[in-house]
Amino acid sequence: MVSFLQVDSLSKRFGEHLLFENITFSIAQNQKVALIAKNGMGKSTLLRIIFGQETPDTGTVIFRNDVSLGFLEQDPELNPENYVFEEVFNTENTTLKLIKAYEQAVKDNDTSILEELIPQMDALQAWDYDSQIKQILSELKVDKYTQRIKELSGGQKKRVGLAKVLISNPDFLILDEPTNHLDVEMTEWLEDYLDKTKATLLMVTHDRYFLDRVCDKIVEIDDFGIFSYDGNYSYYLEKREERIEARNASIDKAKNLLRTEQEWMRRMPQARSHKAKYRIDNFYKIKEVASQNISEQQLELDIKGQRLGKKILELEHVNKSYGNLSVLKDFTYKFVRGEKIGIIGRNGVGKSTFLDIITRQIEPDSGTIEIGETVVYGYYKQAGITFKEDDRPIDIVKNISEKIDLGNGRIMSASQFLEYFLFPDKLQYSLVAKLSGGERRRLYLLTVLMSNPNFLILDEPTNDLDIMTLNVLEEYLQSFQGCLIIVSHDRFFTDKVVDRVFAFEGDGVVKDFPGNYTQYKNKKEEEELLRKQAEKKIPAAPKPVREKEKVRKLTFKERQEMQQLETDMENLNAEKSKLEDALNSGTLGADELVKSSQRIAEIIDILDEKEMRWLELSEIES
Repeated sequence: MVSFLQVDSLSKRFGEHLLFENITFSIAQNQKVALIAKNGMGKSTLLRIIFGQETPDTGTVIFRNDVSLGFLEQDPELNPENYVFEEVFNTENTTLKLIKAYEQAVKDNDTSILEELIPQMDALQAWDYDSQIKQILSELKVDKYTQRIKELSGGQKKRVGLAKVLISNPDFLILDEPTNHLDVEMTEWLEDYLDKTKATLLMVTHDRYFLDRVCDKIVEIDDFGIFSYDGNYSYYLEKREERIEARNASIDKAKNLLRTEQEWMRRMPQARSHKAKYRIDNFYKIKEVASQNISEQQLELDIKGQRLGKKILELEHVNKSYGNLSVLKDFTYKFVRGEKIGIIGRNGVGKSTFLDIITRQIEPDSGTIEIGETVVYGYYKQAGITFKEDDRPIDIVKNISEKIDLGNGRIMSASQFLEYFLFPDKLQYSLVAKLSGGERRRLYLLTVLMSNPNFLILDEPTNDLDIMTLNVLEEYLQSFQGCLIIVSHDRFFTDKVVDRVFAFEGDGVVKDFPGNYTQYKNKKEEEELLRKQAEKKIPAAPKPVREKEKVRKLTFKERQEMQQLETDMENLNAEKSKLEDALNSGTLGADELVKSSQRIAEIIDILDEKEMRWLELSEIES
């Protein structure tokens, strides 16, 4: 396999804080690699070093000379004054520059420029590339070309950045949390795109379905070093568990041996022989192994929730619109204790607005909302982090409460509670400004849970959280006794936690489905298939032919129709070839160019319909 990237002995620290040390790994052409590590271990920094935006303290990064790179950061750097169209096509790629000029001419209906550009598009074979670009922009809903970047939301900027990287079609893609701010449909499209692309990939993501279906190599960084696994996420989990068991067994063995060697060290007055010196050196090596933690630090959430009464939350005939945009249309639902509901739907259909309505932060246009007297909301918002940069985690927690009641008589201090959330002493007294995005998210989640809620509302809780934290959060939510509502595009997270789905299908329609996301998706796909079959009148699979049954044959009219279809398709293909030759000749006037292009598009649509009908008839004939 051809090596595209070699990383040797990389180390990086910020002041006294060591991010990583002696990181070494390689990536071959066409490999799709995921980088996994806990928050705060420098994943994003490592990606920036590999791309060349930052320099390491030690080590080297070597790419093959002719490899082109594309890099998506968690917060892409875009020119705030550019329009979306300008930013997406802001590149040195010759073909992309040509496509940009062509699309602008089409938009302006400038026939004189089109007359110049069409032959150039032919020469560079840019038509297929242009079609791919339009598909990428369409799938990522990057369509507000006339807006300036500074007018976009954070999620819109992330999608523009992703589109910009993908349409540049680099040999080597480096993606930092590409699924953040993508809805489920976009995520599944990107999953399919990256699975099929020939580009080599290095990616950081917490989306475990994405990891499982796209990546063929996992590189993990933890407190014990760096480990590579040639396989997908499921394979990684299996082999990682084996590695941890083997390491723990070696630590146990070292501890047993250490007792013997300690006794020898106490009896040995002083090393005078070479053999004794060797044994003393070996003693310290054994002691180093035996002193390792036998188990990794785990985040355990078990926080007492306040009592929840019989009446919880009741909505009757609730409606909410913004102008012509309907968010909720005649929505009625009565919540019961222990429900775990996942809210899904495309971006912009009103999921976050719904959460603000049920917490009475936004009033509905009509309908009634009744909240039980015992309900205590814990509301984790997408944009809820409001910590000051010079705050410290320990002070933030103490300002809420000096002690945390875990139930069953268990009390924990603010410092101990932070330890549970993987904030060691040094990190507790660090400034918020020095925390990673994931550490800030974890601190924010901690403050929400400290209120001892019995009705948890989590709006995109998985963004920027590492996989280790997500696993434990899932276990906590599964055992949570109160009500739970989650808005998340993380399919694995939703599948594992929820037992009911509110599917926001647009135009105020909310479908109540008993089950998790995958079950809902399978049901939708089954319904869609039946609908398409009904529309096209596709016959059901033929029953086995019995001896006396006659096989269905084409009628006289169907034979005539089939012959006419063959004649029509032949004529249409001839007309299409003639028009294409005329376009390439350079002799057409501006108006003729536009008309010919439009006619070719019409012919393609007509051919598709006729070919489909011909195939249906040919199946009967066969």
